[in-house]
Amino acid sequence: MNAPDQPQSPAGSPDFPASSAPDTPPPPYAYASPSPAPHPSPSPHPSPSPSPRPSRLSSPAYVHGYSDREARRLGDQADTLAQLLHAGTAYPAGSTVLEVGCGVGAQTLHLVNGSPGARIAALDRSAASLDQARAQLAAHAPHAAANVTWHRADLHRLPFSDASFDHVFLCFVLEHLPDPVRALTGLRRVLRPGGTLTAIEGDHGSVVFHPDSPAARRVIDHQVRLQAAAGGNALVGRQLHPLLTGAGFADVAVRPRTVYADASRPGLVSGFTRRTFIAMVESVRDEALAAGLTAPADWDRGITDLRRSAEPGGSFHYTFFKAVAVRPADGPADGDGRGRSGQHSRSAGSFSRVGSSCGMHTNSLTPGASSAASFT
Repeated sequence: MNAPDQPQSPAGSPDFPASSAPDTPPPPYAYASPSPAPHPSPSPHPSPSPSPRPSRLSSPAYVHGYSDREARRLGDQADTLAQLLHAGTAYPAGSTVLEVGCGVGAQTLHLVNGSPGARIAALDRSAASLDQARAQLAAHAPHAAANVTWHRADLHRLPFSDASFDHVFLCFVLEHLPDPVRALTGLRRVLRPGGTLTAIEGDHGSVVFHPDSPAARRVIDHQVRLQAAAGGNALVGRQLHPLLTGAGFADVAVRPRTVYADASRPGLVSGFTRRTFIAMVESVRDEALAAGLTAPADWDRGITDLRRSAEPGGSFHYTFFKAVAVRPADGPADGDGRGRSGQHSRSAGSFSRVGSSCGMHTNSLTPGASSAASFT
């Protein structure tokens, strides 16, 4: 993603802003192309090994690229996994919601359909992505156009005053940030006291598939290493709780949500295993070869083995994590947030009250009541 121009907001815009997955994905809205996002925080495990081509690996570019194929993959992902990603997230009419890293609007479409009447400020660094997002909304949810404003800005230079929003929503953004705690601390600033932040992230270390294959695991590891070398973290899902508490949030609740696909669930085999996960790994082939992480024959053998998980007799499992956290009523708006969350803990019943206020039900976040998983 190119460096952002001066942040721009529409004139007069307000300063605000699980259950089991179905076998057949809902009808797609349209293909979503990747939104250039700030890049991710280092992955603790596995650590990227030294590369013979460090300049290539240190590039801050979106690790999956910007091809039409990647655009189709993201579209498949958003629509196949909509119920999982948005289950339990519905904001009241009139509430103000900041969607961070909206890209071309794939998640925005689901937000407006799940929260009719909420006022959503969708923010991204890319003017081109925002143009596509406007077009997507006009084509597929014209009834919601009046409730969405579009903002071109950098996540670390938010053009909003303190306590501008009731809620913040971000999906697959933290994995592309070098310093997630810094970003979350800035987002805490624009939340009103008592407001909620919802974050969804994946974790490639959660992959389990059959037939198992060391060669297939290695190609997945190459993707993880490339993302880490670019400043990202494909394993960030497991870190949501410490990241949010480190940024000064309270009442942090993180729950796993999983996708399992086999021959009895052909919609997920096609939409998730093949067109989301395997397609994501395939997209970094050239980068892995250029970095000297693998040889063409080894890569091809790994991908062939991975594809067997989507064939009759195969199975695939992935976990991602959904977190909901609260800005403490008496917490600092823009401090470093570290070491503060323990001072603001509430009773166990507090999350239920907060969840109800924004249309979220705690039973949708319980372990085992999970649906599909996703990532970028």
